[in-house]
Amino acid sequence: MVKLTSMVKTSGCAAKLNPKDLFSVIDSLPVLHSDKLLNGYEGAEDALIWDLDDDRVLLETVDFFPPMVDDPYTFGQIAAANAISDIYAMGGKPQVCMNLVCFPACLDLSVLSEILKGGIDKVKEAGCVIGGGHTISDPTPKYGLCVTGFAQKNKVWRNKGARVGDVLVLTKKLGVGIINTAKKAEMCDDTSFEEAVKSMTTLNKRAYECALNLDVHAATDVTGFSLAGHSNEMATASNVKLIIDSSKLNIISGALECARFGLLPEGLYNNREYLEDKVTFNENIPLEIQDLCFSPETSGGLLLSLNKEDAEKFISSFGEPARVIGYVSKGCGIEIL
Repeated sequence: MVKLTSMVKTSGCAAKLNPKDLFSVIDSLPVLHSDKLLNGYEGAEDALIWDLDDDRVLLETVDFFPPMVDDPYTFGQIAAANAISDIYAMGGKPQVCMNLVCFPACLDLSVLSEILKGGIDKVKEAGCVIGGGHTISDPTPKYGLCVTGFAQKNKVWRNKGARVGDVLVLTKKLGVGIINTAKKAEMCDDTSFEEAVKSMTTLNKRAYECALNLDVHAATDVTGFSLAGHSNEMATASNVKLIIDSSKLNIISGALECARFGLLPEGLYNNREYLEDKVTFNENIPLEIQDLCFSPETSGGLLLSLNKEDAEKFISSFGEPARVIGYVSKGCGIEIL
């Protein structure tokens, strides 16, 4: 059977466009206004927010990418978990999905069937349904979902709202992008790769449920634009500075060693270029930690900004791999200690 990862140049969330190029295009576009569209693409949020004229809002997101694993069923699971995550990151409950598929004519249809089965099983786990989708023939396989969810209007989580004195909680380990790159180069041990796959296939459902009754001031998920990039979006939107303690980061085993060997995803360099004037590292931070902070994460964890008491409640309820990784301060940008 053809290895799926042999058919792609970049994979997972590392396949995102260069953020510098992407935002230069977005910033040039006219914004279409509607009284019901409470948030669109101009806010760098994880999903759009549509007013339903009662106490609820509709949340809508879309995400798809090329494979980062060779097993088609696992790829389907990862892509679905990643797409659904944006609804959880907004404090919403996902309800209905649509498949997005690009599939090469050279592959056996059994591969497509397994990808879709993986997606279906992860969607079922989230308590959602799939109502249809769209497919095209494409030399590079890609899969993902358009996801619709709902939330209470006054309880939507935004990437703005982080308050000075808050602490920052990250609910998954870092290093997925680096491990995937090392695996493709056949320079990654099975234990590290299995740990990465487990992280990527894990829904952010439980993190959402554990935080639902807490006072979440700001939230996002950490995916293709990296920990540094998504933290910067929160800092900019909230008009604050985020301080991240690198010694508190929960890291997949072997990721730092792979980074030292230069096994780094292409998206890392794009993120670094875009963020170099927005992120400050203490001078004693090793290069591999800096690389980790810029590295794309696929189906990463939720980054939550809460008061200390609520953060402690969340950690007590959720447990590992969640960690308090920093705090919110006056100022702007990101500082990594």
